[in-house]
Amino acid sequence: MNIEDKIKELIDTIRPYLNMDGGDIEFVKYKDGYLYIKLFGNCNNCLGQESTLNDGLLPMFQEEIPEIKGIINVPI
Repeated sequence: MNIEDKIKELIDTIRPYLNMDGGDIEFVKYKDGYLYIKLFGNCNNCLGQESTLNDGLLPMFQEEIPEIKGIINVPI
């Protein structure tokens, strides 16, 4: 399984939790060690977005895919 497939699998795992809070996440691309995503719904406007990305999602992704250096939210 390549890195993008692993990323998409992890996103599918966390999506239901974001959906419960009225949000969603979409994979955009993986390039040069960075994961690019789009956050939708409540997640897009959340004041804790940076914390969610850097303290919640990033460690989870890095645990499964150590090559990931960071997560970048692409504005809608």
